[in-house]
Amino acid sequence: MIKNKKVNAAILIIGNEILSGRTQDTNTGTIALWLNSIGVKVQEVRVIPDIEKIIIDTVNELRKLNVYVFTTGGIGPTHDDITAVSISKAFKLDYEIHKDAFRILEAYYKPGEFNEGRQKMVWMPKGAKLILNPTSGAPGFNVENVFCLPGVPSILKSMLGGLKNEIVGGEPILSHTISLRTVESEIANSLTNVQDNNKDIEIGSYPFFQAGKLGVSIVIRSEDQSKIDTCSSQILDFVNDKKIEVVDR
Repeated sequence: MIKNKKVNAAILIIGNEILSGRTQDTNTGTIALWLNSIGVKVQEVRVIPDIEKIIIDTVNELRKLNVYVFTTGGIGPTHDDITAVSISKAFKLDYEIHKDAFRILEAYYKPGEFNEGRQKMVWMPKGAKLILNPTSGAPGFNVENVFCLPGVPSILKSMLGGLKNEIVGGEPILSHTISLRTVESEIANSLTNVQDNNKDIEIGSYPFFQAGKLGVSIVIRSEDQSKIDTCSSQILDFVNDKKIEVVDR
């Protein structure tokens, strides 16, 4: 573990189907929760179309600003799966058949099923390191600090465990939630005062609607549990003063 060091990441969702609304993105939440658990904070998330120049430019921008970049989508067998060739161009690497990936998929499919379309999934940037896929065979890959994963949520989730030894995070990011039967306007000033007194703690407030009533969940995030406890105590002080109900969610 890298102690007391901030490690950041960006998530890049690639796919026209996300932008059109035909497919709902759940991969951001899956990746972000996993990264938080190993001490990597997601700095930003972008959703872009299957356009080569946009992929190249965005990857090159994000990989300079973040310790890690995770892309999802665009590594399948169809004509619009152009992430691998775009990553090759972003890093100025040859785009070629990855021999190990070829062997994996050749063994995965029955004789005659490893057709030209499926063989497209073994074309990758030269020297790419494979990310093994325990669900459907076709591997992802990484080049330097850019990790390319499939867009299918169940497959992506199954592949994250294999990356645990590849990602070096800082202290795990801890969180504590206090849910209140109130509205944001009632606690805004008090919550601002707590944030001003705890500048190195991240405090967020999120309205919710439950059992026909409005409420607000306050989420406190930090790498230091003692700081979370102190902040939580200050919040509960003003909650008690205002006689606001604390609820379970």
